[in-house]
Amino acid sequence: MRIIKVTKKAIRKAARIVEEGGVIIYPTDTVYGLGCNPFNQVAVKRVFEIKDERAKPLPILASNIEEIEKIAQTSEKSLRLAKKFWPGPLTIVLPKKPLLPDVVTCGLDSVAVRIPSHDVALELISLCGGLLIGTSANKTGNKPTQTALEAVEQIGDEVDFILNGGPAPIGASSTIIDLTTKKPKILRHGPIKLEDILKS
Repeated sequence: MRIIKVTKKAIRKAARIVEEGGVIIYPTDTVYGLGCNPFNQVAVKRVFEIKDERAKPLPILASNIEEIEKIAQTSEKSLRLAKKFWPGPLTIVLPKKPLLPDVVTCGLDSVAVRIPSHDVALELISLCGGLLIGTSANKTGNKPTQTALEAVEQIGDEVDFILNGGPAPIGASSTIIDLTTKKPKILRHGPIKLEDILKS
């Protein structure tokens, strides 16, 4: 599988492959992502197979809040956090709307969403219709990948396109906060600290 360096043409090609039902590796601000159209259930199932994971919901990256509100139920608290930390390395778990296929969330009634702070990722997501599966490009249990080459070493021959945007600027997976429970709960510690979230 050839690694394609980021250009406007390469981003458009990656988006076209997603639109046609393909699975791609692409750069984000945190780590490299494994992406597909979240509404294409065949492609989503392929992502689970590539990751060797069949029971962990897939997060979704969005180009803006309006796209997120198509698939998730926002709240005053979530919008406050979004205003402060997006675009950026905070993933928020929200109640899922019926439009999103259950296969993405493994049947759960919640979905993890984020707007990345990465120009290439945002342009790609926009060209893909505003929403893109954004799970990390690695085998389950392995370390998330920070470069296209690392992603290729783990799963390169199993995807349809690899977009190389250089090393991920942050190099660590996003912080995840669950807002579906009565008391907000940190599910994964990351670049954004709990104390900063609690101040919001």
